[in-house]
Amino acid sequence: MSDVTTLVLLRHGETLLTPERRLSGSGGSNPGLSPAGRRQARAAADALARRGAIEAVVTSPMRRCQETAQAVAARLGLSVQVDRDLREADFGAWEGLTFGEIRERYPDDLSAWFASPESPPSGAGETMREVTRRVSAVRDGLLARYAGATVVVVSHVVPLRTLIRLALQAPPHSLFRMEVAAASLSTVRYDEDGTATVLALNDTHHLD
Repeated sequence: MSDVTTLVLLRHGETLLTPERRLSGSGGSNPGLSPAGRRQARAAADALARRGAIEAVVTSPMRRCQETAQAVAARLGLSVQVDRDLREADFGAWEGLTFGEIRERYPDDLSAWFASPESPPSGAGETMREVTRRVSAVRDGLLARYAGATVVVVSHVVPLRTLIRLALQAPPHSLFRMEVAAASLSTVRYDEDGTATVLALNDTHHLD
């Protein structure tokens, strides 16, 4: 169907922070993939190669995403395109902390953040509204540039959840009600009129 555009959403592989569920945003230490994360990236690349018919690989500029995207692109024989607006949210003073630690140190700010997309993390972090604005622009650009094609988008928890939330036309708080695991694949199809359908969410079968 030449009038259908598909975005395959790939979260980066694990870093050393991922198993501890520590926030790692665009204002943090920018870690690369751990050995486990590199294995996950190769497994995702193999799964995408089996899928086939992928025209482009677009990634966040952050190290863990670029390393994941490079593994995919090398397997597919494609180049990697970097889009700064696919970076993770800036979590401000919460960078490197778990939610348990944030709840102990910044309980009111955390409650406000969960309640409203206009509330930033402590320390002048980025609001979910700001993330949504830039991620929506990336989506629109990809749909215009790659109409009728399939594109792999390598990014982070918040941008990918945002793309899925927007596709579902779900309210902002639904962002915290979905799982997007390390190296998971989610798929959104866009018809010519922009109507979106979520075909897959948090697929990790290739990691078994």
